[in-house]
Amino acid sequence: MYTIPHLYRKPAIAFCFAAASLAIPTAHAQVGLGLTPMREELALPGGGQHSGVLTLINDSQAKVRIVGELLDFYIDASTTPQFGPEWPQEADFSCRKWLVMNPMEMELEAHAQTLVRYTVRTPADVPARSYHCAMGFTTQPTASEVRGTGLRTAVQIVSALYVIVGKPAVEGSLKDLKAEYVSDAKTQGWRAVVVMANPGEMHYRPSGDLDVLDESGTVVESAKFASIPVLPRRDQNFIFPLKLAAGPGNYTLRARVDLGGSEIQEASARVTVPKP
Repeated sequence: MYTIPHLYRKPAIAFCFAAASLAIPTAHAQVGLGLTPMREELALPGGGQHSGVLTLINDSQAKVRIVGELLDFYIDASTTPQFGPEWPQEADFSCRKWLVMNPMEMELEAHAQTLVRYTVRTPADVPARSYHCAMGFTTQPTASEVRGTGLRTAVQIVSALYVIVGKPAVEGSLKDLKAEYVSDAKTQGWRAVVVMANPGEMHYRPSGDLDVLDESGTVVESAKFASIPVLPRRDQNFIFPLKLAAGPGNYTLRARVDLGGSEIQEASARVTVPKP
């Protein structure tokens, strides 16, 4: 069980953290592909243009064929990034249609690299807000592999792009803090869920801590907020698996969050761990 006795704010401490962008790879260099940079954040006016370069690296022992794709993305309730050719719910905040990339298909020899150029052009009448999209690269069978047989694994790696038009303000709040017991095929145990709200037009990346206190008020467990942005006009979960190593008893969860403004937001909740 859990309760939320208070949800309040207090003045910010000396350190402030600016909102940042996100790059979320779906595969890492050790499985074949490398990509740099893995995120870009651009400030552009309406009718503006920016050109950049990505470096795509084949870290594997064999030639690979790679196909590029322009993608939408969002982050789901389990904090898993979801990439796709088009997500209708992201239409108001997608920069995918402003983006062109070249080349879109290539073959790379073992341990080779190539440059991929891209250009983003914002429409002249685009509303002032932050937009997001991504450039994805997926391995495909080479011509010789198509003629062969056997199991092949596709690898995808992604570079996320954020385009900020105008000067949209960050609007965010710590909306909820709760404890949940999860028992499924992947997870069994307690976790804390911090819900961050973003009613505004600008993404932000909260920083802060989630602490677990025992009945004496001693911090027995602590974790940092993951580097996940809260995209515009939505609530975003931040999930913290809990050890609760002291065993059954009463605990207090305490979240302290900095959005980069003039205050630290704080919430607490109680969780009672029953005896087996």
